[in-house]
Amino acid sequence: FLMRTLAEDGYAGVEVRVTPIRTEIIIRATRTREVLGEKGRRIRELTAVVQKRFGFPENSVELFAERVENRAACAMAQCESLRYKLLGGLAVRRACYGVVRFIMENGAKGCEVIISGKLRAQRAKAMKFKDGYLISTGEPKKHYINEAVRHVLMRQGVLGIKVKIMLAHDPAGIMGCKMPMPDAVVVHEPKADVLLVAPAEQGEEQQYQASTPRPPGREADDGRRQDLEMLQAT
Repeated sequence: FLMRTLAEDGYAGVEVRVTPIRTEIIIRATRTREVLGEKGRRIRELTAVVQKRFGFPENSVELFAERVENRAACAMAQCESLRYKLLGGLAVRRACYGVVRFIMENGAKGCEVIISGKLRAQRAKAMKFKDGYLISTGEPKKHYINEAVRHVLMRQGVLGIKVKIMLAHDPAGIMGCKMPMPDAVVVHEPKADVLLVAPAEQGEEQQYQASTPRPPGREADDGRRQDLEMLQAT
């Protein structure tokens, strides 16, 4: 219902919070001003319609509008954007490449746009536009892949639009997925070794830092050599 009603306002999903006192419905959209309406009139109308249609008691449901922080990472918003570009008469290839470029320029790891239907000829076909890196299986797919499907009613028939976006890793969880990839390998910078040299004639110990990382096989030999040198000096 909300998807049909708020399609032009960049509808990007809904979150329902049920409490013993009331039910809160948070509508996520790219254009929250249009969702709220002039002086909150439209949100009040939507609240009344939802209350009547779904049988909520009086004053037990409340609607809120929340702005989508990263529009490029929201597959629903990009699907609606592509839908209105196609309805406006823009060429399919140009519209799809524009969406792919916008998604990739705003920090996504990868994206894929699939359009199927009667594109130009009478024979239906599917076109894929892909860029970057996409995973398609496993547990990380549930967290990293944002997917949406929409249908466009054109003059020659119905076109199907599918948008997949792979989010980047963000430890804060604001611009991407909070969970790291299970196969991610972190390579740390090698630490500079501090080596002890045998004491000098005056009985002072000198330390120096090796300028380059040492071969891993020689560490045990160097340790034994240092012990022998210290025994000889004493």
